[in-house]
Amino acid sequence: MTQIKQLAPQDEFVGFYLLRELAIKQTNGTPPKDYFDLVLGDSSGQLSAKYWDVSTTDKETFFPMALVKVRGIAHTYREKLQIKVTKIRLVNDEDGVALTDFIRSAPIRPVDLIHTIKGVMASITDPEIASIVSFCVSKVEEKLMHYPAAKTHHHAYFAGLAYHMVRMLEIGDFLCKQRPFLNPDLMKAGIILHDIAKPEEMISQLGIVSEYSVQGKLIGHISMASNWITEAAIRLDIDLNSEKVLALQHLVLSHHNLGEWGSPVQPQTAEAVALHHIDAMDAKLQMVEDALDTTPETEEWTPFIRGLENKAVYRMKI
Repeated sequence: MTQIKQLAPQDEFVGFYLLRELAIKQTNGTPPKDYFDLVLGDSSGQLSAKYWDVSTTDKETFFPMALVKVRGIAHTYREKLQIKVTKIRLVNDEDGVALTDFIRSAPIRPVDLIHTIKGVMASITDPEIASIVSFCVSKVEEKLMHYPAAKTHHHAYFAGLAYHMVRMLEIGDFLCKQRPFLNPDLMKAGIILHDIAKPEEMISQLGIVSEYSVQGKLIGHISMASNWITEAAIRLDIDLNSEKVLALQHLVLSHHNLGEWGSPVQPQTAEAVALHHIDAMDAKLQMVEDALDTTPETEEWTPFIRGLENKAVYRMKI
């Protein structure tokens, strides 16, 4: 059976895939005809797909997150690889496949990621900062074991959020040693808290985000995390006007840097400047790594990467 990563233009193939997304759309013809706009995925990646010969039975049979057996042809459309599905059915017991076979996950075990994060939390020396971080993490601790960091952009897989945090903590630790003027407690806290409300912003199953929650749509993870810091300070009887609370709120509120990216303020402390760039660097490098990993080795260029201003990445031969 063929994995997504192995597909190249003009390949005819058969394989088992996870139906990550399914939408019923209509062609522009007269009369218009219904078709499936799909995203098929496996542990190696995902691709957009179209199934044109949709019947009434098909509409009642297929659903998102279903496992399917597909026969199709890979082709290029607008410089992107796409699949034309010629035959599709749901998997059955005789196929011998399981949902977990098709889920991409962080390269480090979730339990080890959480252990690392908790170890960093324990190393925060300021008791008030440590208490606020612990309070916020406790709200999503169970979800942190499996939630992705985003729906599509970066670390969009099982335990991706915890993996993103750990990679950022590693970079932050290096920077604090290289730049001693940075406050290590604030850096650790900012990295752990900057996306801590993501599990409440998104609705996810097995690392795949199906949609955003009502809170996620109306408030967003940045404002939610800032609110949690305020709530923690009140519960822990910490002065809301203290510089510690202010510093933590600023780290969270400014980490996207620009208003159009979701931040109401820009970074204006040393730690906030560092946090923004650590976050951006880890996210962008993960986008590059994921694009290279999921692009067939026969292809010199990856697909366009939205987070890199729609630039493709060239696979060097050296």
